Amino acid sequence: MNDARAQEPLSLERAVSLAAAHNETALAAGARAEAAEARVARARAFFLPRLSVTGGYTRRPQETTRQVGGETVVVQRYNALRAGVVAQVQLFDARGVPLYQAAARDREASALDALETRRQVAFQAATGFLSTLGLEQVAEAAQRRLAFSKQSLEDARARASAGLASTNDVTLAELNVATAEATLADAVGQAATSRLELGYLLVAPVEGSLVLPETLLGEASRPVDSFKNLAGGALERRPDLLSAHLRVEAQRALAREPLARLFPALSASAQYSLNNESGLTGRTGNGFLSVDLTWTLYDGGERYADRRERLALARALEWEAAGQVRRVDVAVARAEVSLRTAQASLSRNQVAVRAARQNAEETSLLYRQGLVAALALSDAQVRQYEAEVALAQARYSLGSALLELRAAVGLDPLGKEP
Repeated sequence: MNDARAQEPLSLERAVSLAAAHNETALAAGARAEAAEARVARARAFFLPRLSVTGGYTRRPQETTRQVGGETVVVQRYNALRAGVVAQVQLFDARGVPLYQAAARDREASALDALETRRQVAFQAATGFLSTLGLEQVAEAAQRRLAFSKQSLEDARARASAGLASTNDVTLAELNVATAEATLADAVGQAATSRLELGYLLVAPVEGSLVLPETLLGEASRPVDSFKNLAGGALERRPDLLSAHLRVEAQRALAREPLARLFPALSASAQYSLNNESGLTGRTGNGFLSVDLTWTLYDGGERYADRRERLALARALEWEAAGQVRRVDVAVARAEVSLRTAQASLSRNQVAVRAARQNAEETSLLYRQGLVAALALSDAQVRQYEAEVALAQARYSLGSALLELRAAVGLDPLGKEP
């Protein structure tokens, strides 16, 4: 079943889905978000009561007794049993509020970080998909070049046998075949390597054919001005920017915690114990209730040092967040330039491929008729190959430019909000 699925044609949408669902980097980010959720639960436990139960058994070598009013009272038994219940509750501790606020902001930021990690993994998969597809198209162009070279070699041999051309044409044609074979081997190797890297990103082997992402390329061919409305909501969409602001809030909450140490802490505890040794009092149970007030008047300046450190870290995070925000406009502008350049390049290369193919066909026909030299035919075939390679690269660049724009404005590779 898995082998059959691996042989299925792979679309860009499925590649993105596989990477987001199975890549270890995305899964690790999700686990870190779960850890942040657990830290919130731990911070919440600061406000809740604690209840514990203890029990014990003691075996003694002898009993201890006392005479009380003519009766023998067992003070310590051979087998002593005891049980106790202790309840504690923090009635007031100002530190708990900022610590809980910091944990809550950290949880929200970690969830956004996990979302951003999945988004970046999806973009890596999409870019790897386009790269692999482009390299495979280059390998196909190299295969066509080899086929043309072999055909030209047959024509050269036929013309040489008929005395219509010199053996130099045959030698040149053989050199062209050898060059085409080396070029094909290199192109196939690069495509295979790219497939392996794509399979690593998807955590699944990529053995079937790759489906040309017509939707992506069609969207990328739209006028660049039609994407202007996307840049406006980038700050509200990008998880990394939202997470950066939450990190600042979390650090500022932590900076308030040292000031909370200026207030006293009030706690209450209750304890009740049972044993099987009534002793001289005649009671087997005993308990108490206590209220404790703790006020650290001076801690050597530690609280103020902690506050200065945390405020400095908060300012550092704030400056970093401001830099990320300022970078958005640059990233969007660069992506728009790349998209405009890729569109123009694709248009030029499409024209160049049509012209190169027509030139190669006409030159081949003229060579069979003895109207052009073998060198002209070889040059035409090389130009056709180079034009086809440039076209494959232009398609890859066009798709990559749109992916770059979508990443900058906070969308996923498929153009949806994460």
